[in-house]
Formats: sequence, structure tokens, C-alpha cells
Amino acid sequence: MNNTYSLRQLGWQPYFQQQLTLAELESCHIARIIEQHRNQYILQSEQGLIDLPVTSSLPKLTVGDWLLLNQDHHFDRALDAKSVFKRKAAGSKVDEQLIAANVDTLFIVCSLNHDFNLNRIERYLALASEAMVEPVVVLTKVDLCIDADDKKRQVQQLDLMLMVELVNSLESDSVKALAPWCGVGKTVSFLGSSGVGKSTLVNTLLGEQNQATGDIRQDDSKGRHTTRARSMRFIKGGAAVIDTPGMRELQLTDCEQGVSQTFNDVESLIQRCRFSDCSHTNEPGCAILQAIENNELELRRYQNYQKLMREQARNSASLKQKRDKEKALSKMYRTVLADSVAMKKGY
Repeated sequence: MNNTYSLRQLGWQPYFQQQLTLAELESCHIARIIEQHRNQYILQSEQGLIDLPVTSSLPKLTVGDWLLLNQDHHFDRALDAKSVFKRKAAGSKVDEQLIAANVDTLFIVCSLNHDFNLNRIERYLALASEAMVEPVVVLTKVDLCIDADDKKRQVQQLDLMLMVELVNSLESDSVKALAPWCGVGKTVSFLGSSGVGKSTLVNTLLGEQNQATGDIRQDDSKGRHTTRARSMRFIKGGAAVIDTPGMRELQLTDCEQGVSQTFNDVESLIQRCRFSDCSHTNEPGCAILQAIENNELELRRYQNYQKLMREQARNSASLKQKRDKEKALSKMYRTVLADSVAMKKGY
């Protein structure tokens, strides 16, 4: 990957330009993170590729972030992100994991087999809403599905304004349906579970085979991880494309607004309930119960709303508690250091 790109091809926009001072424009190199590994970031600038070692002095960064480097290609500062996707770290670890930054369109990839899951799609939609990024649901493996139009209808019912595309990831003519979002200067990201065809889709979109792909198990349609690290590639004459490893777990955190926007129909009904503290179980005049009884609201959708709200609140509280502890510990260290310096000076 020795190609050079203009800033516009890399996804540079006025939002980032406005953050620079005249001195920075004259003296700093502008670069974007295109790969993230355990020990280093790979950056792309107009001059070419740059390696940036991961150190404790760096802020939290991810693929898509824009950085300023000094003349020696050392880190100076990161520019404020236009959008950020993040989740609670997988497993029991209490931490936040950044997924991608500065994305214009999120392609939520879901295959039309056992992976098809409205609850999961709503989860990704909440993530996109929180980041204020346009979502497009891409339903893959249309060639292997006999009820693709019905599944598309089910997704469309989540939001009548939502863009939903049916594609065969192996056919370039089919994938052209995504072209309106992939113009030069734009950044798009693909998120979805393992085995839904994300890497195949990216390969076809790029017109080359630079992402490994793998088969799925036929008995349960479960996929295997083929993309090992988050990375950015570039469509010839088009967008910057971020591919990410398949996610078996996407725990939401700090996502209350995103969930609210994704389920605005549910929240609208809640506001119409007779009692402000309605539990939506057996109260008279409950708009939620009435809507479910009249088939105006799916019980599944309401239960998923409750689940995601509880999940993001629990994870947000855990992460806040961790941050508060770290802040208190850091303050204690500074106090101890200051006292030690004062003692040495004989104050």
C-alpha cells in the first residue's frame, strides 16, 4: 500500500480545516489513522505512510482519527472527531473501546440467513444515532434467500425513512446500490456480526481482493472472524472505507440519546400514558399496553427498547465509576508528588 492520496481523497473536510491555526498549517503534517494494531498505528498522509508507536502518552485513538505531526513525524495533537463509534469492551472488563471515527455513513450489514435479527439491527441503529451518522442497512446474501423482500419490509418498518438495500456481495452490479454514499471525500464504515459478508462486500466495492474472506458454518450460519484489525481502504475515485472485525458482542454505553431516537415511536407512546410513573404492566390508560394490544407496537420492539436502555445505563454507570476512581487516584498521586517536592526543598 504505497499509494499517496490528497487530503480530500483521505476524507478531509471543512470541519477539520477549521480546527487548525495558521502556524499549524505551515509547520505540521496532517495524517489519518488507517490501521490500528496492538503496538502501533499506521497513518496515511499526502506524503505517504507513517508508523506511530502506541505509547501511554497518546490519547485514545482509533481508525479514522485525524492527527497533526511535527516535522519529525512525532505526534502533536489529535483533531476533534466529527463522529465516534464506541462500545463497552467485550467481556467483563470495565472499559470503553473505540471502533471508528469521523464516519459519514454507517453500513449496518446483516445477512439474510440465521443472522437476520431485528433486535441487533436496532442496536446498531442506536449506535449510529448516538454518533449522529447516517445509517444504511445492507442485507446481504440476497441470492440465497427466498423471502428477501419480506425481510426488507420488516427492517423498513423500524423506520420508514431508513435506507435499506438488498445486495449480493459477490456481484459488483448489485453492490453498486451503495455508490450514492461512496463519493470522493466521504468516509463509510461497515459494521456487523462475523460471517455476514462484510469483507466480501468491501472487496467487491474496492474492486480487489485485499481483505481475507471465509466461509460460514452451514448448520447455523455462524461466521468466522476474517478481518483481524480495523483498517481503512480507498475506493478508486471514491470514498475511504473502514472495515472492522465482526462483532459477537456490541454492548452500548453512553447511548441514551441514540436509543431514544431509534425508538422515538416507543417514547412518544410513553409520554401519552395516563400516569407519569407508569410501569407499563397493568395500569389503566397505559398507551404502551394499548398499542401492543392493537398491534400498533410490537412487544418485541418494546422489550428491546427496555433492554437497550437498561444496558446502556448500567454500562455508563460502571464506566463513570471507573473514571471517577482513576481521577481520584491521579489527584492523590499529584498531591503526594507535590508534598514530596516541597519536603525536599525544605518548605
